[in-house]
Amino acid sequence: MHGLARVAASLRAAWSRLGLPAKLLMLTAVFVLVAEILIFLPSVASYRISWLSERLTAAQLAALSSEAFPGGEVPSALRADLLRTAQVKAIASRRDGERRLVLPVEPGVQISAHYDLRGEPKSYWQGLGMKLTQVKDAIALLFSPGDRLIRVMGSNSDDPNDLIEIVIPEAPLRQSMIQYGLNILGLSVVISALTASLVYFSLNRLLVKPLKNLTQNMLRFSADPEDQTRILTPSGRMDEMGVAERELSQMQKELSGLLAQKNRLAQLGLAVSKINHDLRNMLANAQLISDRLVDIPDPTVQRFVPKLIASLDRAISFCNSSLQFGRAAEAAPRRELFRLRRLVEEVADSQGLPRDGEIAFDVAIEEGLRIDADREHLFRVMSNLVRNAVQALETAETPDGRITVRAHREGRKVIVDVSDNGPGIPPKAREHLFKAFQASTKKGGTGLGLVIAQELIQAHGGSLALVESVRGALFRIEMPDRSVHS
Repeated sequence: MHGLARVAASLRAAWSRLGLPAKLLMLTAVFVLVAEILIFLPSVASYRISWLSERLTAAQLAALSSEAFPGGEVPSALRADLLRTAQVKAIASRRDGERRLVLPVEPGVQISAHYDLRGEPKSYWQGLGMKLTQVKDAIALLFSPGDRLIRVMGSNSDDPNDLIEIVIPEAPLRQSMIQYGLNILGLSVVISALTASLVYFSLNRLLVKPLKNLTQNMLRFSADPEDQTRILTPSGRMDEMGVAERELSQMQKELSGLLAQKNRLAQLGLAVSKINHDLRNMLANAQLISDRLVDIPDPTVQRFVPKLIASLDRAISFCNSSLQFGRAAEAAPRRELFRLRRLVEEVADSQGLPRDGEIAFDVAIEEGLRIDADREHLFRVMSNLVRNAVQALETAETPDGRITVRAHREGRKVIVDVSDNGPGIPPKAREHLFKAFQASTKKGGTGLGLVIAQELIQAHGGSLALVESVRGALFRIEMPDRSVHS
């Protein structure tokens, strides 16, 4: 048992080491061989029945010849000729209820087996059983010594009671079957080789070769995914293999683009880290200068200095946290309840809105509407959305441009809509709307604004999405209260 287990284990190991073409060739040869065996055995069994039926027909002719002699006594010379012609040892018949020994068997002859060829199957399963029995008898004959005598019975007329019986040696039948089997075997080998070759080359061309190409391409692509020349070029097939090629090619393109995007993000983070220090110093100097403006008594200066100082404070704070985008996530929001309308008005002031004769700015928010969010985070989100709307209106030179911010409360969440009457977002940009470096419609843009805005809103447990509108673009923010988010 242990020896068989070791042999089986070694065979499994050898099979696993074989390549796909070798496995395909071996399996094809085995399957074709099994098919030929299933054809060969019924053919040999059918040949055996045909050979015995021919002997019964020859014996029947000999029986008819014997009826020409008075009393049915056949002379010994003619008897020998009939036995030699029919290749039988004895012949007996039964016709009209009368049994007649045409050529009697020699004394001392021992009959080893009896076969009755008269039966007709009455059902499919009975016929199948007869076929299996004939196959079993044919196999037994091929492996027998061939020195036996057998008794065979067959129909003599349409009357089922009439029959013809013969006693024959098995040696001629066995020799004839062996010769027939060798002929069939040779033909089967030729057909098997031809069929196996056709099947192998067909499957190799349709399946194995394309699979090898896919495997080699994946290995080559994995060595350098950022190399665009290593992306698979589909063959244009319309079957499942063609679908696999196109999907793999698309996946490689997306992966290569994603890696390029990550590389650009890394470079951007490095650049930001280098300029962050100098930029903060510049903003600090500007903040010191703006502090001196407080002492100027001019009413216009006094009106805009607080807004300038607040903008510089936000810029310095933003520089301090600019590298957070390159981390796993933004800093956790510090949420508080505040009036949304005031924040939106601050955003409008920071963007210089409204602009007389160019861009109108409408705020449809109740004065008492409060939102539960991080004020600085929401200010950045609203600034990004309003800035994108301003750029869309300026780029398209939309007459009577208008940006509208609406908000209302629905239960435990606040819905904020930022819309414009510009040209809207192109279909190509919609496909990559919230993907860095892909969604920008402005030349030289990075598309990071919407990415950052979505990340900040999601950190609150909310959502930011583009909503279908008749004209322009409409972005909707859904901001749940802390209790709902928790």
